[in-house]
Amino acid sequence: MSYVVASKLKELVKKHGMMSSGDLADAVSAELEASVAKACDRAKANGRKTVRAEDL
Repeated sequence: MSYVVASKLKELVKKHGMMSSGDLADAVSAELEASVAKACDRAKANGRKTVRAEDL
């Protein structure tokens, strides 16, 4: 499952004067999933059920 909008990601990369490969969106999505999982673990460790920006 992808968590990013590929067209928006392409726009962002293009804004920096670069081109993006077809598998970039999947890689970014995997990174996002890992980051959110770590943030959830941190929130749980702090006794919360709410994930906050600071958990990232």
